[in-house]
Amino acid sequence: MAKTQLPAVLGNLTPDGNLSRYLEEIKRFPMLSAEEEYTLAKDWQDNENLDAAHQLVTSHLRLVAKIAMGYRGYGLPMGDLIAEGNLGMMRAVKRFEPEKGFRLSTYAMWWIKASIQEYILRSWSLVKIGTTAAQKKLFFNLRRIKGEIKAYEDGDLHPDQVKQIADQLDVPEKEVVQMNRRMAGGDHSLNARIGGAEEDGAEWQDWLVDDSEDIEASFAEAEEYNNRRQLLVEAMQDLNERELAIIQARRLADTPTTLEELSRHYGVSRERIRQIEARAFEKLQIGMKERAVARNLVEG
Repeated sequence: MAKTQLPAVLGNLTPDGNLSRYLEEIKRFPMLSAEEEYTLAKDWQDNENLDAAHQLVTSHLRLVAKIAMGYRGYGLPMGDLIAEGNLGMMRAVKRFEPEKGFRLSTYAMWWIKASIQEYILRSWSLVKIGTTAAQKKLFFNLRRIKGEIKAYEDGDLHPDQVKQIADQLDVPEKEVVQMNRRMAGGDHSLNARIGGAEEDGAEWQDWLVDDSEDIEASFAEAEEYNNRRQLLVEAMQDLNERELAIIQARRLADTPTTLEELSRHYGVSRERIRQIEARAFEKLQIGMKERAVARNLVEG
């Protein structure tokens, strides 16, 4: 039985009908203990038992829905976001290696978010939004940062706000302006006047430096980003459960968790958390390089 048949495990259980009814229906699937999860994952891995895969996926549908809710601000149907997250969940089950020692939910969160984000980018049009890693980072963090700096008004950001966002995300100021306008549904000229009377005569283009890349460079960077992301996902399987949780909290979260918070959670010192983080990061680097060499992406 080929593993390419895995998408069939959900059958007709998709949120394309009544969303409220779907959210109620997925509550009937039981949560799995660590032992049950390991047994099912091994059964799928060794025997390609679709029933085992079905139980692994359906037991995590509530997790998918919860993650999808975090992306409801992008103006897309919640049912579509959940459906894409479910596909990410199935990809995670397909690649999950239970021998690594961590729970499926920890591993699957990456795949669920990646699947939803790729769908959002496709829906917003990759041509308009951009394909580089920096542009994707800007797209998925602009709303949050605008909230943090209290940039609630519609329309163009003030140059000081543009600079603050550009510095925080390490992207050109011009891309912040353009992305903000695209996400707001506008298409304004860079010759537009800004500010009040004290800045009379100033135009947006006066504040910006043209850091744009050519099309070939953009596509090359996008391909490199996708390669590195795939290498990272695979290298994460080299970590144990605690290492994976700490590296996600410290390096991959939009708002990193502090050493103090993690030390209280795990009941160890901050220095011990720092050591685990450093060791996990080193393991990721080694794992990514080994896989890159094996695929002739870099020289050994």
